Amino acid sequence: MHRSLTAVLITLTLPAFAQDRTNARSMVVSPYGIVATSQVQASQAGAEILSRGGSAIDAAIAANAALGVMEPDMNGIGGDLFAIYWDAKTGKLYGLNSSGWAPKALTIEHLKSKGQTTMPGAGIDSVTVPGAVEGWNELHKRFGRLAWKDLFAPAIFYAENGFAVQEMIGADWKASQPKLQHDPESRRVFLIHDQAPQMGELFKNPDVARALGLIASEGPQVFYSGEIAQAILATEREYGGTMRADDLKEFSGEWVEPISITYRGWKVYELPPNVQGMAALEMLNIMEQFRPAKAGPLSGEEIHKRIEAMKLAYADLARYNADPRFAAVPVAGLLSKGYAQQRAQLIDPQKANCNPQAGQPPSSDTTYLTAVDREGNIVSLIQSNFSS
Repeated sequence: MHRSLTAVLITLTLPAFAQDRTNARSMVVSPYGIVATSQVQASQAGAEILSRGGSAIDAAIAANAALGVMEPDMNGIGGDLFAIYWDAKTGKLYGLNSSGWAPKALTIEHLKSKGQTTMPGAGIDSVTVPGAVEGWNELHKRFGRLAWKDLFAPAIFYAENGFAVQEMIGADWKASQPKLQHDPESRRVFLIHDQAPQMGELFKNPDVARALGLIASEGPQVFYSGEIAQAILATEREYGGTMRADDLKEFSGEWVEPISITYRGWKVYELPPNVQGMAALEMLNIMEQFRPAKAGPLSGEEIHKRIEAMKLAYADLARYNADPRFAAVPVAGLLSKGYAQQRAQLIDPQKANCNPQAGQPPSSDTTYLTAVDREGNIVSLIQSNFSS
């Protein structure tokens, strides 16, 4: 493990061979493992956990908690969590789906009574039970090494003392300013003098610091049945939402079997529905039907094929993805090579498809960070609020 890490460091320090990392995730590399996130401080938080003997899961939780503070438009304790974990000792792959369900009382009749004909994309009725904290709990119970309470110190520090807003998050924050100004609580928490923080400006979030402190000291149950749960339910009542105590209390993350395909000799894994990973696998299957462009991966020819493959896969995702406990999702058919051949035939190399439709797959019975520890255990983790 040490030799491979050294090789990474050497590669990154040679200007003649250095990759352009202006748009890449910031990496922290150490003899104890690797943590890659979209914020340097979050990566460092995870690396510090590794240096203290923590597992890849411990590092991922610490990094994720820090990201929730620094990228509140992207992720946080109000969002969901999805993870794939590779156990180096057993050679086994584990999948965790910790996406919260909709409140029991969020019925079609309830939405119709508010004049809604489709699921709203914003507002209190778009809020599901947050799965992130329970996801951390499930991962830590199974693969954590350090004490739960020790994983949140970096995130609490940045929330209490502030952090300099990064350029991309600053731009997103600015774009969301009108929405944040519309709600008194959002204005109080996320704006400074009624304005979104600028790039490099120090931003503090003492309320999130307190919430993370409660989670660290009292455990995940404080979020689902304790003080934080009561605050969530009070907000639901204030805004006319349908979430009740049992919706929070009864939620648990679900260990699932990852789905996979082979792509040009590589085996690629994703989580099964209701997670959207099958779309990525279908895209790869479609792309495999074409020879790589001679002009390279960034050529117009290659980019066109990728975009068209994405359109087709997303059309299928919109049509077929669902909770498998309530709907039959034809995963095997969607991921079959024969179906990929059918879909690939719809790609015109000279023209864009502006109205892609879902296909008819064969029937069957059927946001991101990563950490690696010194033993070679790997976690691939997505944690998301879904939409800013």
